[in-house]
Parts: sequence; C-alpha cells; structure tokens
Amino acid sequence: MAVGVEISALSVADSPRISGEDPEHVKALTVAQTELPPIIVHRATMRVIDGVHRLRAAVLCGHDKIAVRFFDGDEADAFVLAVESNIAHGLPLSLADRKRAAGRIIDSHPQWSDRIVASVTGIAPGTVAEIRRRRTGGLTAVSSRIGQDGRIRPVNGTEGRRLASEVIAENPTLSLRQIARAAGISPETARDVRNRLRRGEDPLPTPRGKGRVSTARATAQAGPRKGFGTGAVPQRAPVQDRTATVERLKADPALRMSETGRTLLRLLAIHTVSAEEWEEIIDNIPPHCSNIVAHLASECAGMWAEFAVRVERRVAETV
Repeated sequence: MAVGVEISALSVADSPRISGEDPEHVKALTVAQTELPPIIVHRATMRVIDGVHRLRAAVLCGHDKIAVRFFDGDEADAFVLAVESNIAHGLPLSLADRKRAAGRIIDSHPQWSDRIVASVTGIAPGTVAEIRRRRTGGLTAVSSRIGQDGRIRPVNGTEGRRLASEVIAENPTLSLRQIARAAGISPETARDVRNRLRRGEDPLPTPRGKGRVSTARATAQAGPRKGFGTGAVPQRAPVQDRTATVERLKADPALRMSETGRTLLRLLAIHTVSAEEWEEIIDNIPPHCSNIVAHLASECAGMWAEFAVRVERRVAETV
C-alpha cells in the first residue's frame, strides 16, 4: 500500500546508475499527463530503491510529499530490487550499469545461478558467467547454486552426472524427476545422462575440441545399437535453447501478423515444456489410455518429421 512521505526524509544514495539521473527524463516526467506510480523506498534506510527520477520531478513541481511503497528486506536485496525495477520499466540502465550491477549481485548472492543474475540484470547468462570468472578467478565459495526454478544444483556438474549414473545403474526404472532430485541436477541433465548410458557412452560429455566426431560418423563406426531397441532416445537440444528460439520467432512480425504464423507459433510453443513436465504428464496418463496416447504421439512425431523434411526441401529449392 502506498503512503505519503516527506521528500526531505528520503535518500538517493547507492543508485545502480553510474552516471546518475538524466535531467531530460526528469523534465519529461514533470509534464506527464497521467499520475506517476509510487516510488519504492527501503524502509530501514529511507533510501529510494526505484523512482529517483520521479522524486526529482516531484521536487521540480514544488511537492513536499510523494507516494511511497516500502520495501522491508536487507540492503543487498534492496539493490537487487533497484536493478530489477529499472530493467522492467522507466529509463533503462546502460549496459555498463547492468554489468556493474551483475558483479555486485554475484558478490552479495554467490549462491544464485548465472541465469538468475542474468534475469535480474538484463544481460546474457554467458556474460554473467564471464563476470563471475573475472571476479572470483575461476574459484567459487559455494558448492551449489539456486536455479531460476528454485532448485539447488551443484556447481560442479561432473559430480552430479556421476551420481546420476550411479542412481540409474542401481534403479533404472526411476523417473527423470527422481533421478534429478537424487543427484541434484536438472531433469534435462538427467535425461542426457540416461541417454548416454543407453548408448553405452560416458555420462560426462566430451570437452569441445577433444576427440569429437560427427553424429553420423560416430554411428557408422559404432554400427547398429544392441539391447535398447526403440528406447534409445536421440539427444535433443536443452529446453532452454528451444524456448529461447521460440521466443525469437514470436518477435518476428512475419509470423505474428498472420493467422498461419500464429498457428505455427502455438504448435512450436508446445515443445518448450520442460523434461520434468513431460515426465509428470507421462506419469499421470491413465493406463487404459496409454496405448491410444502412444499411438497418437507416434503419429504426431511422424507428421513433424514430414513437416521438417518439406520445410528443408523448400529452403533448398529457394537457395
């Protein structure tokens, strides 16, 4: 709930903006035709977390009070909220601001994954990882990090994969969710480990540039697989990559502005479901429907395969 607070009681220190406020933006706010939203203030310090430009505009307009919503967390979380708020609306933070903020959040929240820090600061997870490496020298004070889904996963993925392979060997009937929970890894990583074991491969991926061969060449050298039948599932791109690709397609006007384009986007969006969600769906299919569902899923897979072939053929014909 917003309350009126004396402007003289507020502080504007510790802004995530390196260059401070933008006078032109302040002037633009003084002539705004709509009521500006309340600013956010850290109750313990009375520091403005979000809304410094609105505060400056209120001063220029001669106001003594301003509408405030209070935040009651600690100062580290107050800074996170300041960054997140300025990413979401208002005058955007510069790239330099966001990188600087990412470094500070890495220091104050070392248990957060690169993706969480990236979502707060509006930069790529890879950039966050590079900032973390520079600040820590490649060392880490924590053995696990919290992901965007709230799950805790080991920083050393090698150990998680090794543990997952042991869990699968002891009980191959466990679901991906159960394997992931036992090994402290994501369901997608659990799927990859299980598929590697089914193919007779090491559960740890080969480092880039070391002994890698193409899939087709590896298959030809290895010959036909034995013992796994149709249960050996081909490796897929991580769900995060598929989701990011679909989001990019959604931003393409050529697809968004046509009925067939929107239909295609809806169909593709179905396949951004996470491995954990797929497992939950599979686990909850009524037994009397299983054969019908499996048959329909197989038919849909066939239609998608034909769709992919025809699209690729069309691309080749237009080149």
